Amino acid sequence: MECTVDWGGPSGMLFTASTGTGHVTVMDGAVDGGGHDLAPRPMEMVLVGTGGCTAYDVVLILKRGRHVVTGCSVKLQAERADTDPKVFTKIHFAFTVTGRNLPREAVERAVALSHEKYCSASAMLEKTAALTFSVDIVEAP
Repeated sequence: MECTVDWGGPSGMLFTASTGTGHVTVMDGAVDGGGHDLAPRPMEMVLVGTGGCTAYDVVLILKRGRHVVTGCSVKLQAERADTDPKVFTKIHFAFTVTGRNLPREAVERAVALSHEKYCSASAMLEKTAALTFSVDIVEAP
């Protein structure tokens, strides 16, 4: 896995990242840090990646279990250290999973398996952050 991150130049703090799979994303800083607030902050991207990693796992685990899952979202709320390096110290993952006749035990097991076995991003973040989870299940029409 690889990526290249290029600075946009001296008039700001915009960075363009190109991934080894050919995708592109941008990051920027806050105005008070020399940025122009045009894109997510790099640490927001870490949080976004972690949410994507675990949501992917949860959907895949439920599908493999032959459950009818029609939606999955996870809202991550994080706290960071006050001093540099400002690592994440707490992250709460609030999952909302939609489907038909989804057993709570299956959804909770999928969330647990993601964090205990499969999600590389949360495995790294748990080295500095206390991770907590909640699950809300919505019955699909």
